[in-house]
Amino acid sequence: MTVSVHNPDQYMAALRTIVAQGRKRIGLLVGAGASAGMAKPDGTYPLIPAVAGLTDQVLTTLAPTYQKQIDGLKAELAQHDIETILSRIRSLSQVIGSSKVHDLDGPGFATFGEAICSEIGKIVDVRLPETGSAYADLVNWITGTTRDYPVEIFTTNYDLLFEEAFESVRAPYFDGFTGGREPFFDPVSVSRSDLPARWTRLWKLHGSLGWRASSKGEVIRTGQSSASHLVFPEHLKYDQTQKAPYAALLDRLRTFLLTPDTLLISIGFSFADAHIAARIDEALAANPSSSVFAFQYKILDEEGPACDLARRLPNFSVYARDQAKVNGTRGAWKAPAELPSKDWGPIRSTYMDDKGNFTLGAIEPFARFFAASRSVQAFPTQPDLAALAAEAPPPTAATASEAK
Repeated sequence: MTVSVHNPDQYMAALRTIVAQGRKRIGLLVGAGASAGMAKPDGTYPLIPAVAGLTDQVLTTLAPTYQKQIDGLKAELAQHDIETILSRIRSLSQVIGSSKVHDLDGPGFATFGEAICSEIGKIVDVRLPETGSAYADLVNWITGTTRDYPVEIFTTNYDLLFEEAFESVRAPYFDGFTGGREPFFDPVSVSRSDLPARWTRLWKLHGSLGWRASSKGEVIRTGQSSASHLVFPEHLKYDQTQKAPYAALLDRLRTFLLTPDTLLISIGFSFADAHIAARIDEALAANPSSSVFAFQYKILDEEGPACDLARRLPNFSVYARDQAKVNGTRGAWKAPAELPSKDWGPIRSTYMDDKGNFTLGAIEPFARFFAASRSVQAFPTQPDLAALAAEAPPPTAATASEAK
């Protein structure tokens, strides 16, 4: 029986070549695991908690006032993360009026929702360490190469860390808003590519600190750190949703993946979000020339949503700590005993630890790998490494033997 293995040198050499150049259309999908994997200025973790930690902190703070409502909502919901709870609260605030559910009427649930957003804002309103950060490394990679196409960052995070990283080096970015007094969202600009390639696109899929509803009910960006318009408003009616940024930003993700020869690289994202996973699934099925590389922190068996997509889609690859699933083929990481070049040892150490674990599922080594891709050290092999990365062949019995 032949057991498939994956050679990390092959895939990472190819990826290193792609990200070092500026010719391919590249996007990043950044989830809550990214900021959770970054250190605070004092060296402790996390800089911002992931969804589970965020949920615990918010609900613990609000429990003295809303414990009965929290218990009631958890009893009726299949998922207990803060985003699902907030969506349910907003739904109730708009439909029950003076009637009561869990001892709160509509205005009471509106106040509850505002309290949740306020607590989220306090937790995620942090600054990057001045000594350096993973986001600073990623911005260094983005701005360090002349590009044919802009890098597009899709993130579910509410914080302003990417904005801070770009602004600290005076690098331009576009987030879909324009204006001075009350910057408004312009879906036409989001759907088109009129800005120069040096302008990074930063799409906040679940909202952001400083977003709020104007007097006309439209979402504006205030420039403040308060948070009042977060999370995909799944309870809104169709016409209301179309006016909000969320639908346009999710459509932008789908459009990006429907564009020929695109690569979306995810970090810190679990793919459990149904809205985002559905658009990725649809786009990759319709466009075989696009690819997703999902860098996951856990072992492969614990990355169920990502593996489900990889099972259905040959152009969706999962790179987990212990194994990878590429072109539908699952295999353990196994680096050859012989280095591909005499200088490759330090490069291999950027994505494999001394125990043979693949490390790029964590944001800090991931960002360092990207930032270091412009190193003069190169992988001395065939000239078609970019093609290998875009569509790496599944390992065969021969490649498995070579890796041994």
